[in-house]
Amino acid sequence: MYHRDMHILIINFNLNDITRAQYEGVCGEVAAAFAAVPGLVSKKWLANEETNTYGGVYLWKDKQAMLDYQQSELYSSLGSNPAFANITATDFEMLAGPSKVTGVA
Repeated sequence: MYHRDMHILIINFNLNDITRAQYEGVCGEVAAAFAAVPGLVSKKWLANEETNTYGGVYLWKDKQAMLDYQQSELYSSLGSNPAFANITATDFEMLAGPSKVTGVA
């Protein structure tokens, strides 16, 4: 499971003109679409209501799977959605050795 070329993509944004409850409803509707993305090992959904910061932490089997996702319609829909403002996306290489020790899966 711990491959040298695994990547993590962290996406953050602020909600714009929708409530957290509305956002969570949409998340529930699209979760299955994310579960079907090729090469996605897991997605953790993030929320910090105090700072209006939401997003996800995506663990990819490799960088190519992440790059393929970034060319997908699903990824494009995030960037074009007016309910999301100040979107950032940051790619990280996962350090397999210490991550295996700490049980990250």
